[in-house]
Amino acid sequence: MSDFSEELIRPTTEDEQGEPRVRSGSGMCFPWLQKHIESIASGGKQEKDFAQTTSACLSFIQEALLKHQWQRAAEYMHSYLQVLEDTDSNKRQGAPEIIWRLGSEILYYHPKSNLETFNTFADRMKNIGVTNYLKISLQHALYLLHHGLLEDANRILTQAETWRYGEKSSSQEVLVNLVQAYKGLLQYYSWYKKKMELSQLDKDDYAYNTASQNMLNRSWKTSINLCTLIKIPGVWDPFVKSYIEMLEFYGDQDGAREVLNNYAYDEKFPSNPNAHVYLYNFLKREKAPREKLISVLKILYQIVPSHKLMLEFHRLLRKSDKEEHHKLGLEVLFGILDFAGCTKNITAWKYLAKYLKQTLMGSRLAWVQEEWNSRKSWWPSFHFSYFWAKSNWKDDKTLACEKALVAGLLLGKGCKYFRYISKQDHQVLKKKMKQMKKSVKKYSIVN
Repeated sequence: MSDFSEELIRPTTEDEQGEPRVRSGSGMCFPWLQKHIESIASGGKQEKDFAQTTSACLSFIQEALLKHQWQRAAEYMHSYLQVLEDTDSNKRQGAPEIIWRLGSEILYYHPKSNLETFNTFADRMKNIGVTNYLKISLQHALYLLHHGLLEDANRILTQAETWRYGEKSSSQEVLVNLVQAYKGLLQYYSWYKKKMELSQLDKDDYAYNTASQNMLNRSWKTSINLCTLIKIPGVWDPFVKSYIEMLEFYGDQDGAREVLNNYAYDEKFPSNPNAHVYLYNFLKREKAPREKLISVLKILYQIVPSHKLMLEFHRLLRKSDKEEHHKLGLEVLFGILDFAGCTKNITAWKYLAKYLKQTLMGSRLAWVQEEWNSRKSWWPSFHFSYFWAKSNWKDDKTLACEKALVAGLLLGKGCKYFRYISKQDHQVLKKKMKQMKKSVKKYSIVN
């Protein structure tokens, strides 16, 4: 592999200064690379040629990365390192971050790369791009975590935690908090392992008390690292989940509720579906009133109408005593099935078939028409075409029957989907299909 990480500090020899060829860090010659670089140098000032060369190298690297040509990308990278000597101060200052991002990508995927090479490259880049020290340290730690080296990752994060450069800026402060939070995640992992060990011990055992105290010490350190970050507006899902689990374990329900409410409802934070999911699951564990659960899922519905919790939302609405909730329950089912990823969700179709029939039996035709009017121009081809009738019957006959009932109720007996399914002969589903025809005849909105 062209070890471009070594080139960052290796001095140029006299032989190489006079040699019109490009060599890799391992001494391999790449004449085709030199040809590419020479082709863009067409006279003029040396600075212009230099800029053209580095620009060409960057384009070649990007192209090689897109094509997953890691060896070729490494060879181009060897030549691109000269950008660190660019006379343009702006380009020279921005070069370390570009080299780090491209270089780490190459080393991550290159078949001949190894842990030692990546570590060497990361350490040298921290010294060259000091303003990017925290970002590089964080990515370095994540790389080590990916390889299961938790202690090494923790060491990198500990070093970064105390690092400062120049005057402390707001962006630098956020990065420090992020570094501390990832360190907190590592501590959480250790805490979680202790928690699992604790669950295997007898509460009257001396070892239980010792392990419990160790867990308490770990949780205190972890809380400090996680708590600071999640107060800053942003999307901090893994950190919030870990922190909440620890708060609940120690019985601090009020603290957990406050964190989750802030994460979900604070206007300074970006809209985040998971924030409402975490709050809902917490309230559910607390056995909160149905009205409270509905209020949380209602916001999630507005953000992600096709979320998997929407079927649970429908069930809650169906059990409510309020008529407005019953109406919303119908809207939620239609909303789920508006999405292509849900077209074969048999539970959603079962719920809609049953609820449509109940709604029409309850003389709530207006509810159905309100939902159907905005869909009757595209649902027939989206859900109820002859193609889907054949395909659904072949793949899942129960799904086909549920969809046929919905199609019949909304489009009548003349619907292609309903007609195809109703003509099929299937002994197991014979009774169900008979009931389906009867329901369509009696309750279809186009009869």
